[in-house]
Amino acid sequence: MALIKSISGIRGTIGGKPGECLSPVDIVKFAAAFGTWVQKRNKTKSLRVVIGRDARKSGSMVNNLVITTLRNLGIHVTDLGMATTPTVELAVTGLKADGGIIITASHNPAEWNALKLLNEDGEFLSSDEGMKVLDIAANEDFVFVSNDLTGSLESDGTWGAKHIDQILNLKLVDIKAIKAAHFTVAIDCINSVGGIILPQLLRALGVENIIEMNTTPDGNFAHNPEPLPENLKGISELVVKGKADIGIVVDPDVDRLAFVCEDGKMFGEEYTLVAVSDYILKNTPGNTVSNLSSTRALSDVTAKYGFKRYASAVGEVNVVEEMKKRNAVIGGEGNGGVIYPELHYGRDALAGTALFLSSLAKSELKCSALLKLFPAYVIAKKKLTLSQTDDFSNIIDEVKKQFKGHTFDERDGLWIEHQYGWVQVRKSNTEPIMRVYAEGRTSLEAGNLADSVIAVVKKP
Repeated sequence: MALIKSISGIRGTIGGKPGECLSPVDIVKFAAAFGTWVQKRNKTKSLRVVIGRDARKSGSMVNNLVITTLRNLGIHVTDLGMATTPTVELAVTGLKADGGIIITASHNPAEWNALKLLNEDGEFLSSDEGMKVLDIAANEDFVFVSNDLTGSLESDGTWGAKHIDQILNLKLVDIKAIKAAHFTVAIDCINSVGGIILPQLLRALGVENIIEMNTTPDGNFAHNPEPLPENLKGISELVVKGKADIGIVVDPDVDRLAFVCEDGKMFGEEYTLVAVSDYILKNTPGNTVSNLSSTRALSDVTAKYGFKRYASAVGEVNVVEEMKKRNAVIGGEGNGGVIYPELHYGRDALAGTALFLSSLAKSELKCSALLKLFPAYVIAKKKLTLSQTDDFSNIIDEVKKQFKGHTFDERDGLWIEHQYGWVQVRKSNTEPIMRVYAEGRTSLEAGNLADSVIAVVKKP
């Protein structure tokens, strides 16, 4: 069981002792800290926070605790009910709210839940902002109001449709081409909120043949929710059996996106952003951004159009900050996160789906053929459990000794340039683990590079 407090929010397994797991006490404390942070940065007395959640079974309980806590701070709450992370982000700005909380543990297993925090721009808190919330929580520096000053509560279930409408209005979303392609699309929505909104989006885009898998939003995750190949054998088989043109996979809160080709093979989560970026750059000149853990294929594609790909530390807020700095036209993360600022500065699997299908339809290629147009790299993604006694700084020092003479980037753990590619070792922001990612020209190169780092870490 675990509880992780970070600048991006609080995340943990449900139940257990306060301070060790995500207990009701911790939920109230952190919600109160966020509400107080919102109060401190706003002079107005009338404050509003937007709330939305994924379909986890603990979601309703967490939702009620968060809403009650905020209202007892005198904050008005708009509850979207089950809503995707990007939908909540759009609602914050659309309602001119002062912040937002998304109740979701994203790709974590069903026993986890989390509070993901948004500022008034519908964007995740910066490092400084997140630290202020953590300080408020640690000091319990919040004051609740008397009964007659309790904030109001309203429910608003319209934002899923509004989200879809905004996507349909994007210039590069070609509804006519998608409809003319007569795609058969298989989808896996892990029995979370994507099961509600992804079929609606596809129908709005003109897709008539949809083969649904795990689309009942009851929180019964049919497999590990992280959209990795080893977790997606079911959708791969369904694509082939149903003779679908493409399979679409989203995570529980619909900010990560992966595709399956018509032959049942993975398009590659890393190549979601690469493919969408290629389509955007064909029509919109500009730079791109992805995090240090993402494939260098995006650099190659961006250079093809005469622009530059810039790297950021892992984490949506870091990517967004770099995108604004570089005036990037598209960006995101290699975990299937597409950020298209023409819509908003947040990872959005729905927008990514619409843009990818537009590109695929206009290319008149099969999904597998489209993939072959991009530079071929392979990333090995491995992880090790961290104990409380592990000193991550010592681990980094030992790895640096092993790779003496290589180019380092220490903005996010340790990133090392290698003759075959790169390798990165970093602590996860969302789990008590250390991630080791490596990229090479082949699976063997990438795997050997990752294993060389793991050997240093495990060395007695």
